[in-house]
Amino acid sequence: MVGTVPTVLAHPTWTALADAHATRVDGLTAAHRQRAAAGRAHPVEDFLFTYYSLRPGQLRRWHPGAGVVLTGPPDLPALRERAGWRWHHLVEVDGMTGVTLDLDAYLADRGGARDHIVALLQATAGRPPRLGCFGLHEWAMVHAPGQEGRRHASWPLRLGQEGTDRVVRESRLRCTHFDAYRFFTDAARPRNDRELTRATQVDTEQPGCLHATMDLYKWAYKLGPLVPSALTARCFALAREVRELDMRASPYDLTALGLTPVTIETPEGRAEYVRLQQDVTARGQQLRAALLDACTTPVVTAV
Repeated sequence: MVGTVPTVLAHPTWTALADAHATRVDGLTAAHRQRAAAGRAHPVEDFLFTYYSLRPGQLRRWHPGAGVVLTGPPDLPALRERAGWRWHHLVEVDGMTGVTLDLDAYLADRGGARDHIVALLQATAGRPPRLGCFGLHEWAMVHAPGQEGRRHASWPLRLGQEGTDRVVRESRLRCTHFDAYRFFTDAARPRNDRELTRATQVDTEQPGCLHATMDLYKWAYKLGPLVPSALTARCFALAREVRELDMRASPYDLTALGLTPVTIETPEGRAEYVRLQQDVTARGQQLRAALLDACTTPVVTAV
């Protein structure tokens, strides 16, 4: 990255953007926050706040991304507060006081992580989507569990254990996502068409995978203030939609939650799954490109 002229946002402009972002996130997380306050679990949406570690309040915090200076009166509390955030500092631009991301400090701390995420996103974006997995990773996670129990045990299996096991036995497992594969039961793992490891994740990740699309949210928030919060919120919104599809195609009966199953054990259900998978894959590729742009476009390093 090399230095360029920064984008400057005046106080009324950036506070309006921050308020709009907070309002949007509040809407996206309202149901989860209400359930959490009442101590109620949800097998679909809780994943977005348990497997992924960002809390609603953290998602609500707005930042504009790298290369943007937020200006205002020198004694503006919000400006001084932001100057105290990690990797931010006060600057003078065009005779005005502002705060911006200190890119040098950020890269000194997070450059290695940024480089790994960029490599993974670039490798994934450059591969053709594979659309033949039919969401069977969730089925493989409960295949022949024996005495070890199963995930989401309070929710019934649509086909029962025997029917679920039969679907796995009669299908080809083509999972390409290590963080799904690592939850396969011992009986299911050898059935996958390849062994997956953390070390080979960059070599196997592909854009047709629902979990690779959901993980765009993870990469956005792990990149922190380098990525505009508006983009992180878009990744979260898509992850929530994809999670619903993921569980509709799972072996669980979630009709009590209003979720109509995608019956991937039937030809019609598999066709429906691929159609929906193609849609979220295309939108995921757009967000993947936007994340790469946020990570690699030349931005200001000093003002």
